Amino acid sequence: MAAYVWDLVCGRFQLSNIAQSVFMLGVLIGNVLFGMFSDKYGRKLPMMFAIVLLLVAGVGTSLAPWYELFLPLRFATALAIGGLMISSFVLTMEVVGGKWRTVVSTLHHIPFNLGHMSMALISYFIRNWRQFQLAITLPSLFFFTYWWIIPESPRWLLAMGKEKQARKILTAGASRNNRKLDGEFEKSLMNSQPGKGAEENKGNLFDLFRTPNLRKKTLAVFFNWMVCGLCFYGLAQYMGEIGGNIFVNVASSGLIELPGAFLCIYLLEKFGRRNTLLSANLVTAMACILITFLPQNSEVEHFKFILASLGIVGSSIAFPTIYLFSGELFPTVVRNVGVGSASMCARIGSIIAPFVSSLGVFNVYLPPMIFGTVPLIGALLCLLLPETRGAQLPVTIEDGERFGLKLKKSPTKTLENGTHNSGFVADEQL
Repeated sequence: MAAYVWDLVCGRFQLSNIAQSVFMLGVLIGNVLFGMFSDKYGRKLPMMFAIVLLLVAGVGTSLAPWYELFLPLRFATALAIGGLMISSFVLTMEVVGGKWRTVVSTLHHIPFNLGHMSMALISYFIRNWRQFQLAITLPSLFFFTYWWIIPESPRWLLAMGKEKQARKILTAGASRNNRKLDGEFEKSLMNSQPGKGAEENKGNLFDLFRTPNLRKKTLAVFFNWMVCGLCFYGLAQYMGEIGGNIFVNVASSGLIELPGAFLCIYLLEKFGRRNTLLSANLVTAMACILITFLPQNSEVEHFKFILASLGIVGSSIAFPTIYLFSGELFPTVVRNVGVGSASMCARIGSIIAPFVSSLGVFNVYLPPMIFGTVPLIGALLCLLLPETRGAQLPVTIEDGERFGLKLKKSPTKTLENGTHNSGFVADEQL
């Protein structure tokens, strides 16, 4: 282990914690930086750059001879991971049609759960940390094939006024799926604001806070992301402190997440985004608060494990839900920077999580009480958010501000009624 190679024990043990904090900080900054790059330069190019950086920094980390070099390489690896998470998710969201957004966005999280579980298996057989780092880095070589098999987001191209490129991608996609683009699609495409210049359509993080309705939704989304990061990672660590084999605990926490992810698909389609997120937060809150009512003795540890597991299931439902929810709430011109900044809040929660979990040395009831109170607040904030199931994705900042407001009926009909609605292309066409 790296801790023993560089003597990160006794008086130097905090250096090991610093390395973990630096990693989460890298993911946080990667979310924001690549979010801005992706809104400016497209979804595909920043994603490919993140893949290259991940491979180079990951291999470099495994070869680092000193802690002082290990730390910046670890940060660069995390930077790439944060960028890849955001750019790949937003690209996925914008390539699929509206009726597939729920399923695809949730399935996007399944590899994360499988990776979490596989870490226990890989680390069990590969005890050398350098070899372990190589084992989890080299599979990223496969990602280079994405350059040829994944197109740029047609939604982003349309938002930037690049109609010809978007038309080419959509036509190729329709051909591969044995679909024919009809006249209604052409009408929708012409009404999608292709004539506006790229500079006029580009947005930035501050645009999310300029108008009251969009600002309210942004703050509610940001807080719920923080809740997900805090409870998801915090409860996983809390379960490890309950007792047991570390390899079994890691594998179990990953396995527990899978039912929540698959259940999420049904819940999102049946009850919508807002109700699913609200309910998932309540499940996590109730499970954690109930732990505080259990006596502190070994006879009830299995009940603690069950309740903590239930809390993780709630968090595993909330995480893909908030990903999808925020991706649908933020307008196209700021979607990547919006989701990236929101994900940054989750990283803040994950950085805080170990410290919350360690509060048990002062009072054993503090960690579950905090892990229960925070999602309760998140559930209340869900009431400020509009439902997005089946809705068209907002394109401009103006669309994002209007979305969810109870406006008076306008003579302008929507695309769902078959006529013009400036700023949107029907989801089923995209």
